[in-house]
Amino acid sequence: MKPSRPVRRATLVVHVVGAAGWLGLSLGLVALALAALSTESSAATEAAVRSMKVFTDWLVLPLALLTLLSGLLLALGTPWGLARHRWVYTKFWLTLITTAASAFALRPGINEAAGTVAAGEPITDAADLVAGPLVSLGAYVFMTVLSVLKPWGLTRRGRKQRASAHKRVDAGDVRQTA
Repeated sequence: MKPSRPVRRATLVVHVVGAAGWLGLSLGLVALALAALSTESSAATEAAVRSMKVFTDWLVLPLALLTLLSGLLLALGTPWGLARHRWVYTKFWLTLITTAASAFALRPGINEAAGTVAAGEPITDAADLVAGPLVSLGAYVFMTVLSVLKPWGLTRRGRKQRASAHKRVDAGDVRQTA
């Protein structure tokens, strides 16, 4: 079933807004992590880490799932398809991986850091605090580049579908002239 043009456009807007929010949230998490690690003030460190916890608890997974689901709807409801073009296929799997990483690595890591700071202890593994948001940010920037440039062409499945579509069109154009 192919969605109507207004539905496709609304889904595209939701997808772009969700992805931009996820990208911006990751940039904010990087800034907060750097602020937490670069200050001498324990109050500033605690405030930065607690802010990161609020963002990861309330925003990361909803934005991740919104982006994943709207992207899936767009892929299945438009000519781009899910497995026709390499860039769409790559974006889908990267979104799935980053969503899982956000749920099972980023959030628990930040929650652990927030517990450490709340107990009045210093952050022992600074790399963990900043690594997750940096990796996420890199992945989202890469997916944005894929969305804009649309590189790499068709997948094997996409080439087969295109070839079979051309065969159907050619067979339909054959007319008896004599």
